[in-house]
Amino acid sequence: MRNFIVILIGLGSLLLLAKCTQTQKGVSVNISEAPFERLSQYHFFVGDPSALQPNTGVLPYDLNTPLFSDYAHKARFVWLPPGTSAAYTTDHVLDFPVGAVLIKNFYFEKDERDPATERRLIETRLLVHRESGWEAHSYIWNARQTDAELDIVGDIVAIDWTNTEGQAMHADYIIPNKNQCKGCHSYKQKLEPIGPKVRNLNRSFAYADGTSNQLEKWAETGYLTGFDPAAQHPKAAVWNAPNEYPLHQRATAYLDINCGHCHNPFGPGGTTGLNLVYGAPIDLNLGVNKPPVATGRASGGRSYSIVKGAPDQSILLYRMESDETGVMMPELGRTMVHAEGISLIREWIQNME
Repeated sequence: MRNFIVILIGLGSLLLLAKCTQTQKGVSVNISEAPFERLSQYHFFVGDPSALQPNTGVLPYDLNTPLFSDYAHKARFVWLPPGTSAAYTTDHVLDFPVGAVLIKNFYFEKDERDPATERRLIETRLLVHRESGWEAHSYIWNARQTDAELDIVGDIVAIDWTNTEGQAMHADYIIPNKNQCKGCHSYKQKLEPIGPKVRNLNRSFAYADGTSNQLEKWAETGYLTGFDPAAQHPKAAVWNAPNEYPLHQRATAYLDINCGHCHNPFGPGGTTGLNLVYGAPIDLNLGVNKPPVATGRASGGRSYSIVKGAPDQSILLYRMESDETGVMMPELGRTMVHAEGISLIREWIQNME
C-alpha cells in the first residue's frame, strides 16, 4: 500500500512538472469571430500582464514623433499571422496583411524622475485587420493591473503623477468610445492606422537581442517585404531633438502626427483645405495666409491659419493653446494643452520668413 501511495505521489509530481514546463500559449487571434472580452485571451503578452512582456511573434516598435495624449506614455507592438508580412510603401501606411494586429498600450509613470517607478496602465487599443477592413477595439485595465476588459462606450480616468521637472500633474484622461476612433483613423472614408509609416518607423529601437533599425528588424523577422536596406528611406524628424533636426522638419513632424491624419486631402478635415502632413511646403495649403473655411469663434478673431512671424495672430496656434471644447485642436485625444508642442510651433511660426 505504501509503495502504491509513493507511485501516485510520483506520478502527480511528474504531471505537475510537465504542466509547469509546457510551452506558453501562442497568440490567439480569430478575425472571423467577435473580439475577446479580455485582453489576456489574445496571449499577446506572457508572465505578469502589466509588464507587457511580448509573446513570440509580438514585435515592439516606436515612432520618431508620437501623438500627444495628455502626456501618456505608449508601448506599441505589432503581430502578424505566421507566414504573412507587411508590404513596404512610402505614400501612406505599410500595406498590412489581413489578420494583422497593432497593439498600443497607454500608461502613466507615477514619478517620471525615477526610471524604476511604478506605472499605471490605462488602456490598450487594438487595430485588427479583418477581411472587411481595420476594426478598432479598446480595453480598459483594472485597478489591480491584472487584465483589461473590452469597452465600447469609453470612460474618463483621473490620473495623478509627477513629471520630469518634479511638478505634480493631473489629467482627466479620456478613453474614447468606439465611434470616436473614426474621428482620427478615417482615411479615404475607411479606418486606417496612423503611425506605422516608413518615415515614422525609420529609427533605432533597443530590442531584447540588441539595438537595430526598426525597418531592418521587421524585414529580418519576415514582417516586411519590399525593403531594400541599401536604399535611402524617408525619415520623419524627432520633434524634440533640436540638435539633430531643423526647426521646420521638427514642426511639420509634430503637426503631421497630431493633425495630419485629419488635415490631409483624404482625411476628415480635408474640406478645410489644410494639408498638415510631413514635409509640406510653407504655402497656402499649410495654412500660410489662409483664411478659415468655417471656424466661427474658434478663430479667436484671427484672420489666417498661419501668419508668418506672428504666432499670436495665427489661428493654428490659438486652437492648439485652447482646451475648450469646440475651439481646441486636435479636438479628440487630449484634454490638456501640450506646453512643449506649443513652444515648438510658436518658435516655428515666429521664425518664418
